[in-house]
Amino acid sequence: MTVRFVRPVSQSALAARRIGLAALVLMLLALAAHRFGPLTGPDFAAVLLFSASIGMVAILFAAIGLARLWQVGARGGIASAWALAYAAAPVALVAVAAVFYVLRPPLYDVATDVVDPPVFIREPQADQQWLQRPAMVTPSDRQVQLAAYPALTGRRYEGAVDRIYEAVAKVAKSSRISLDLKQGMERVEPDITERPAPKTRAETGAVPDVIPIPLPRPQPDRPGKPGVEQVGRPGDVILQGQTRTLIFGLRFDVVIRLREEAETTMVDMRVAARYGGHDLGFSNEIAQAFLRVLDSELLGLAVD
Repeated sequence: MTVRFVRPVSQSALAARRIGLAALVLMLLALAAHRFGPLTGPDFAAVLLFSASIGMVAILFAAIGLARLWQVGARGGIASAWALAYAAAPVALVAVAAVFYVLRPPLYDVATDVVDPPVFIREPQADQQWLQRPAMVTPSDRQVQLAAYPALTGRRYEGAVDRIYEAVAKVAKSSRISLDLKQGMERVEPDITERPAPKTRAETGAVPDVIPIPLPRPQPDRPGKPGVEQVGRPGDVILQGQTRTLIFGLRFDVVIRLREEAETTMVDMRVAARYGGHDLGFSNEIAQAFLRVLDSELLGLAVD
């Protein structure tokens, strides 16, 4: 009589493969919806945590399947390996974020000038939902930043503010920073009084068909006029915009300040995370990357 050994099948391994695949698909959908769709930052963080939790369940079931394979030779080793591969991505992503959260300072707003940081033209507004954070940045937070990121400092360049503005605008475009709000642009725009005036009809000898009715000349907005809010010092050129990280699409608000002093121009920068009370160190990386490219663009004009 022939005895055939029938290997048992590990249901835990099969379930682990399905659960791990669900965790991976959920993470990819969240990334796509946040990077290219309407998913907000707090919702994106919640979905990532949920996908990592599902991935941990898949890893647990996969471990049971591997244990059954070792003990009784149960089928499911390949399914357990696939489950571990599927669950690795969401779990590793959340684990790396947790390491950054612990090792990097608890800041969401950094500036190159900790004493007089650039001011937002229009304060960014975002619904934090469950990602709560302090209402304002305190001087103690600036001191924490100074200790954590001592290399994050402003840049001083030789040259007028209009020359430096051209380089800043070029670098901002290449760095995917969209500058939406601007103040003090009259200091960098060419003077219209230097442009040649168009010839009048009297000079050309043409006779007007219709004589216009004189109307009061509109008065331009001036600093201090009611309804026009000026931020920073008089004469500062302030540029406000936003940027997003390339892969995950995390949103950050950016302020760049140009301040002309004697024959030099000081460039300061402020970067703040749109959501949450911890930027995981991305604000510093964005500012440092921008300033490095600006130094290359204005090579030879930097003042020590």
